Amino acid sequence: MVYSSSMITAVARYDRSMDYFFQNQKNALILSFIFMFIIMILPYKLYKNKLFLMIMMGAIALLLLFVSIFGHTANNATSWLRLGARSLQPAEFSKLAIIIYLSAIYGKRQDRINNIDKAVIPPIVFLAGICFLIILQPDYGSAAIVLLISSTIILCSGMNLKSMGKLLMIFLLVAGIISLAVVITGNASEIFSEERVSRFTGLSDPFEKGDDGFQLVNSLLAIGSGGITGVGLGDSVQKYGYLPESHTDFIMAIIAEELGIFGVLFVLLTLGFIVLRGFILSAKCKDPFGSLLLIGISSMIGIQVGINVGGVTGLIPITGITLPFISYGGSSLLLLMISIGIMENVIMRMNLLEQKEMEQPQAAVQNKSI
Repeated sequence: MVYSSSMITAVARYDRSMDYFFQNQKNALILSFIFMFIIMILPYKLYKNKLFLMIMMGAIALLLLFVSIFGHTANNATSWLRLGARSLQPAEFSKLAIIIYLSAIYGKRQDRINNIDKAVIPPIVFLAGICFLIILQPDYGSAAIVLLISSTIILCSGMNLKSMGKLLMIFLLVAGIISLAVVITGNASEIFSEERVSRFTGLSDPFEKGDDGFQLVNSLLAIGSGGITGVGLGDSVQKYGYLPESHTDFIMAIIAEELGIFGVLFVLLTLGFIVLRGFILSAKCKDPFGSLLLIGISSMIGIQVGINVGGVTGLIPITGITLPFISYGGSSLLLLMISIGIMENVIMRMNLLEQKEMEQPQAAVQNKSI
């Protein structure tokens, strides 16, 4: 689908070969698989080591700060670091870093999970700092996803309702401070820029809003043209310059146009299986850290799918969030495959523990009979 949706863009917009984006994504996929298998082998409990957490979060904070100053700008956001011919998007990796950090903090502090001073405030302050650095780029979509993922982990951490109420008050206070900081730094004009406001105005009636509804109109036309079975793989009309970002943000619209509702359902059911599997197994995991990791990774994938599909179909404003595993993007794919490696590592070790627990009673019975 990356090849099909990007072939025209590669030639017409970037003056590259038709398989330019396909080759880049293929190389990213190979690299991502290597990292995934390495991560699957390493015990996930290594990630809750205090030194590892300090190095990881310090590196993410420095990368986000560095990209705000020296980053590469594309689509009105300075979110990428140039590494030769490649680019890296630190905001993507901040999602997984926050998942590991919060899972480790709340997994370790189960005995004092309702202690606001020690177990709640420090992680929230650090989370606010990471979100602020992402907002400076400005990348409001990624900042919102980080907040939503963090909220999911905190809700599932075992905290009682009284503590959650206090946490909500702290969150509102921190949100107010961040908003004030955004205004002071002059980024308020970026938030309410004409382009961003148009994403809301074009949502109500895109066919009557002219340029404001241009992206959504062409996305809906692609979805409507596909019908049940689609127009055929490679035969999309909207990718011929009508639908911007057809290989990234709006790849689901091209899937709907070329493969129809069955293609869309196949993608959504497959992604839904990954998300539900993570949530179901998190309830069976006896290790709080492992359980929260599964919850965080599953919620990250599910939230991104919901936001992307919502934007493509006009249910919510367009945010620029890509479709997990499907859209073009090396940083996103690498992050997701590393996340799957962590998820599978937790599940494998959980299954090994269950197997050992089942074997112990059997061994005891055999010894008794002997």
